[in-house]
Amino acid sequence: MGWFAEMLGPFRGFAVTLRQMTRPRVTRSYPDDKREKPQRFHGRHVLNRYPDGMEKCIGCELCAGVCPARCIYVRGADNPPDNPVSPGERYGFIYEINMLRCIFCAMCVEACPTEAITMTHLFEMSVTNRNDSIYTRDELLVEPDGTPNHPVEPNRLIDIDELKLGSGWMRATASSGRAAFEGVTGWTPSATQGELPPEMGQRKVEPE
Repeated sequence: MGWFAEMLGPFRGFAVTLRQMTRPRVTRSYPDDKREKPQRFHGRHVLNRYPDGMEKCIGCELCAGVCPARCIYVRGADNPPDNPVSPGERYGFIYEINMLRCIFCAMCVEACPTEAITMTHLFEMSVTNRNDSIYTRDELLVEPDGTPNHPVEPNRLIDIDELKLGSGWMRATASSGRAAFEGVTGWTPSATQGELPPEMGQRKVEPE
């Protein structure tokens, strides 16, 4: 019977293939069909503004100091007395993120004291030149009205709405993960969107 079992071997493999062909598909027709991302999806970074248009970044360099991949470079400068850029004494004069080195851990979001840097749902950032993977302040900083900036290549199916706050931003503050803060707004207002709604659905995990 050993020789008979060997003859059935290939057919058993085909049986697995035929069985899988009759099951529902789990793949998507990307990029036309994109799955809905989780609320805390770690995607492309942005630098935010206050509702009055002033920048939230104060150039404190805490995000660069906490970054485990050393992909963030920040240099602060004193605010011009006649035309301040941020409400503080300083602002982010130089801000660069090397996306090739970034591991998208969101520790920069956690460390930022002014909620200046957050992460969006956009993940399509392929480039043909390594220098294009270094996002500068001009590309990271949103417009005064909150409109995001993103280099869109020709013939690429990028939905710019994925960068907007209304479609979901990374919320990485400690309060957003604790049941005691359910229903409490944990983020300061931003340009375009104003005050963000509180996160719901938190539950207290009882110790075993």
